[in-house]
Amino acid sequence: MKKFLMVIAVAFVTVSASAQFYVGGGVGIGSSKVEHQDAVTTYKFVPEVGYNIDDNWAVGVAFGWQGVEGGAHAVSVEPYARYTFLKTKYVNGFVDGGVGYGHVNGGTDLFSVGLKPGVAINFNDHFSFVTHIGFFGYEQEKTKDYPKESGWGADLDGNNIVFGLYYNF
Repeated sequence: MKKFLMVIAVAFVTVSASAQFYVGGGVGIGSSKVEHQDAVTTYKFVPEVGYNIDDNWAVGVAFGWQGVEGGAHAVSVEPYARYTFLKTKYVNGFVDGGVGYGHVNGGTDLFSVGLKPGVAINFNDHFSFVTHIGFFGYEQEKTKDYPKESGWGADLDGNNIVFGLYYNF
């Protein structure tokens, strides 16, 4: 039994030493005010984990939690494949292609499939500042007791920008 556990430990260390895993994600907070109403604060926490298959391709998954102060909260999971089309020492341009599922308390389900372009600023071999800018694809929203809403398109407004910090092993 000791030999078996030792083999498993050595295999794990070997795979981990040569692997190109990354962890990170984004956080966000915002506030908006409508005339004659109180300001509303929104927040978002999106941890992420992934694996670099080679210099251009990676796969990963982002888990999200977001909400509105005193209002709805949502959870989401978004697996993706990332293609890096521009790679320099300090800047990488990439696009994530993936699907997403989210659930808002109160009975709303969200589904999406599409592309999210992004840019990574590489501080060194381990740390990167990453931003996703927009979404191109299909989105669907289904709320209990209401008709399903869906549509194709591009969302490039300032509310769809996510900033994060990544650590590459």
